[in-house]
Amino acid sequence: MIRITAQRRAQRQGLELNIAPLIDMVFILLIFFLVTTHFVRETGVEITRPTAATASPRERVSLLIGVTRERRLVLEGETIDLARVRTAVERLLLENPQAAVVIVADRDSPTGLALEVLDACRLAGAEDVALAAAEARP
Repeated sequence: MIRITAQRRAQRQGLELNIAPLIDMVFILLIFFLVTTHFVRETGVEITRPTAATASPRERVSLLIGVTRERRLVLEGETIDLARVRTAVERLLLENPQAAVVIVADRDSPTGLALEVLDACRLAGAEDVALAAAEARP
């Protein structure tokens, strides 16, 4: 008898499930993960980095330029020639004068080409130019 009255009372009151707080929490978690996520930038081609005992991670990287063993230059997934490197860096420096450029050269790529890219970046006005390397394992 008590059961029947409780069921009738619940039917009369019209139970309701409020999911607004749940949706709020999901959005808060989404924003949290977007803010704390560190996105890894890559050149867009397969490159075997040389190792260096003094390699250290960089905090800010604005532009990655890949140099492959086939003497290809890759910028944001697109193959470019050496003359476009300078214009791309100049354009970047117009937007952000403190931009950092990292040259990711393959271990088997010609050293001269990597130096030409480095020179083009410096001629464009970039002061923070680095050559990427993998950390040497002991």
